[in-house]
Amino acid sequence: MFEQGNERHDRLGHPVVDVDGHIVESIPLVIEFMRKVAGDDVADRFARSVPSFATNRDSILPSAAVPDREPGMFIPPWWSVAPGALDRATAFLPGLLHERMDEIGLDFSILYTSVGLACFAHPDDAIRRGSCRGLNTYLADICDGFGDRLTPAAVIPAHTPEEAIAELEHAVQHLGLKAAVLNSCVVRTAEDGRAWTDPLALDSPYDYDPLWQRFVDLGVAVTVHSPTMGLALRQSSTRYMYNHIGAFAASSDAFAKALVFGGVVARHPRLHVGFLECGVTWAVQLLSDLIGRWDKRGGDRIGRLDPAMIDRDEWNALIDRFGGARFADPRLRESMLAQSDNAPTELDDFRDAGVDGPASIAKLFEQFFFGCEADDPLIGWAFASDINPHGAQLQAVLGSDIGHWDVSDMRDVLTEAHELVDDGRLDLAQFRRFVRDNPIRMHAGVNPSFFDGTPVQAHVASVLQATR
Repeated sequence: MFEQGNERHDRLGHPVVDVDGHIVESIPLVIEFMRKVAGDDVADRFARSVPSFATNRDSILPSAAVPDREPGMFIPPWWSVAPGALDRATAFLPGLLHERMDEIGLDFSILYTSVGLACFAHPDDAIRRGSCRGLNTYLADICDGFGDRLTPAAVIPAHTPEEAIAELEHAVQHLGLKAAVLNSCVVRTAEDGRAWTDPLALDSPYDYDPLWQRFVDLGVAVTVHSPTMGLALRQSSTRYMYNHIGAFAASSDAFAKALVFGGVVARHPRLHVGFLECGVTWAVQLLSDLIGRWDKRGGDRIGRLDPAMIDRDEWNALIDRFGGARFADPRLRESMLAQSDNAPTELDDFRDAGVDGPASIAKLFEQFFFGCEADDPLIGWAFASDINPHGAQLQAVLGSDIGHWDVSDMRDVLTEAHELVDDGRLDLAQFRRFVRDNPIRMHAGVNPSFFDGTPVQAHVASVLQATR
């Protein structure tokens, strides 16, 4: 018989922290909150711009009627909410989720928005800022009174650092929220009309360092959950799953690389970053790639690739011997030497990363946390120190994704996760780090009081002490 969450939890002997549960917002109610804080114009225009939450039924929701889809016009998500009346209602109603937490087998859950992905990515300044302010007000209101087991994450627009700081401060200092999610990549338009994607932490036209410092000052972990559906290679007009697979991993990979190469994690050693709903395999690959590239091109190693260092006598002797008359022209030989001799002024791509070798690159990843769903069979890769470069173990954290279509029954989340132990892919200590220690470090590491008044509070001091 399949063991349900509460039964499995009772045998663990430690709490389970879910860093990425989901709340599904009532769109008409959210729009009314937007109307109150941002005005009718913003609320009405936002209501007409969210096809992911539209309907084919006769209701007060926006209609899903769209023109014929052509290549490049991506299909929005559909049937994306939890199946079954009980779980669907639980996704909408924090009070019901709060009542069911023991049944599900979770001690504490951080609830992330569903409609917020459309809010913080909206290209219209007024709609983006107003919809985020209205949504955060809704989240604070609907989750009020359930803070011993649940907390919502504020939605932070980041097309400029100023708007991000303003909404972060409002969410924390006025609404009392203590978690936040950021749009980690912003689609911008160049002067020539070309669209490009800004990962905020590298090559941005804006200086985001004050934002990262404000996260640290306020004791809030940066978490990212940015969609890439509709961008680049995720533009199927007919297949939602084509666009969905790898969408969050792609934006997380781009943001993580920017944080490293842009030197953000090196300059802000107290900053914690959580990459949600993306798994951890891409992160192990990224760590390996960073170390591999540093070994070949980092620091003074880049000088070995300079074509000016080639022994010309040896070069000409080899051309004479194997090239024949076809390569006899000295100008042709010079052009072959000149190929790819197009170096920029700054040669070391790792110049701002604050690293001097594999160990320091791996250390940067100690500030990163990687949200993995319960049914992810590859979580063990995070702990594979015998395989991972420099013996690294990455900080995987449980992100249930309850409330959405990929969780068939909320009561099965913990049992599904524990199958990693049952099948021998994690040991009990690694599982405890996955569902307790790493989630505690992610948030309490920047805000020691994050779990005060929750069933997790008694474990925080020992986990943080072990980290130190």
